[in-house]
Amino acid sequence: MTHPTPHLTTRFARVRFEGHTFDATEQDGQLLLADGRLVTYDQVQWLPPLAPLARPRTVIALGLNYADHAKELAFKEPPKEPLAFVKGEASFIGHQQLTVRPADVAYMHYECELAVVIGRTARHVKKEDAYDYVRGYTVANDYAIRDYLENWYRPNLRVKNRDTCTPIGPWLVDAAYVHAQYGDPMNLALQTTVNGKVTQSGNTRDMIFDVPTLIAYFSRFMTLNPGDVILTGTPDGIVDCQPGDVIVTEIEGIGALTNTITLATLRP
Repeated sequence: MTHPTPHLTTRFARVRFEGHTFDATEQDGQLLLADGRLVTYDQVQWLPPLAPLARPRTVIALGLNYADHAKELAFKEPPKEPLAFVKGEASFIGHQQLTVRPADVAYMHYECELAVVIGRTARHVKKEDAYDYVRGYTVANDYAIRDYLENWYRPNLRVKNRDTCTPIGPWLVDAAYVHAQYGDPMNLALQTTVNGKVTQSGNTRDMIFDVPTLIAYFSRFMTLNPGDVILTGTPDGIVDCQPGDVIVTEIEGIGALTNTITLATLRP
């Protein structure tokens, strides 16, 4: 996948360096820390890029938001309205971090998803105004453990709300940049590789419910606050991930999120 290199102030990160947490921006292939120092990518620990805007009060995740994924899971027809569930912030980890696979599970798969970060309070938003409420976009990998699944439509907590099981990042890409370069985020290529092999390819244009529809839908009955996150679902192409596997979920213009699977030392 190829995409243009964003301008300095379009890609934001949050990192740990020398024992301290910093907001950072990209500058010439390095990170410009808030204190003015330039560091390389491999000098830092990457954190979820959700501050300095605000920590999310609510994380909304979509199920079956791509028709091909619904078909892959043997659903005869796509949902008629968004199928959503709520996740906790504690499931988030940063770029290049480890995700734990429980020792006794048979099937754990990635989900490459466009994540929408809300920029201002949204209530009763019209679809045509929805993009005005977006701060930016990032990449999420919303792992699921199929063994624990009880409800395809709204997965229970052990499937989707586990510690370490939602890598997100590395960048929060400014919405204005994405809209200027691509018109909107609804025509971006998605790709997942496992140990360098492409296993998933798709495009955000294939969402059943696009970003404006989702913001308008959720804001009808709940307030979306600055920092809140909407995970918009994944296309088909999921595969089981084993300890040691390196998973890269990438979205055109947004970034490539790397994550490695490790085996749990304790039972779930």
